[in-house]
Amino acid sequence: MKRRYLLLFTVALLILDQVVKIWVKTHMTLDQSFMIFGEWFQIRFIENPGAAYGFQFGGEYGKLFLSLVRIAAVAFLAYFINRLGKHNAPKGVLIGFTLIFAGAIGNIIDSAFYGIIFSESTFSTVATLFPDGGGYGTFLHGKVVDMLHFPIINSTYPSWFPFVGGEDFTFFSPIFNIADSYITIGVLYLLLFQYKFFKK
Repeated sequence: MKRRYLLLFTVALLILDQVVKIWVKTHMTLDQSFMIFGEWFQIRFIENPGAAYGFQFGGEYGKLFLSLVRIAAVAFLAYFINRLGKHNAPKGVLIGFTLIFAGAIGNIIDSAFYGIIFSESTFSTVATLFPDGGGYGTFLHGKVVDMLHFPIINSTYPSWFPFVGGEDFTFFSPIFNIADSYITIGVLYLLLFQYKFFKK
């Protein structure tokens, strides 16, 4: 598979990810949501200072460390995908790793630049792109925009349920973004459909 096709694929994935994030950031307030398909698929805007799927990674230094780890991982993936291409790896393997690569870059863009180019999002105000007073953060200290929420089951534990009777629960509560889904799809695709390649 020619490298220019992988590059075009990566660019297309990044454009989709960033267009959605920028729209959400500039049109929604924090924790604002709306339904897409009933109650089980929502667009709900949150910002994540940490890792994928809303997990956080300790403070300013933790955020900086995570950003640097992401950059190192992306550099390694770029090298690895290039090596795979030179050795005529199967198209499926290249596509799987390219999905992971694009997802990692998508979230790095948020971390690296969103603090510089956006004003702060709040529960009552929408962020501005390129605000006059500058952004809400510094380089590598931006927050990742998350918006995809699939509360497939929203219910309440029965009153007789031990310890948590009567409390609300949500099956699959993480809120994530398109870049996160690229990484997940890429990993699952490689494990489920390209496992023979790794045996070699």
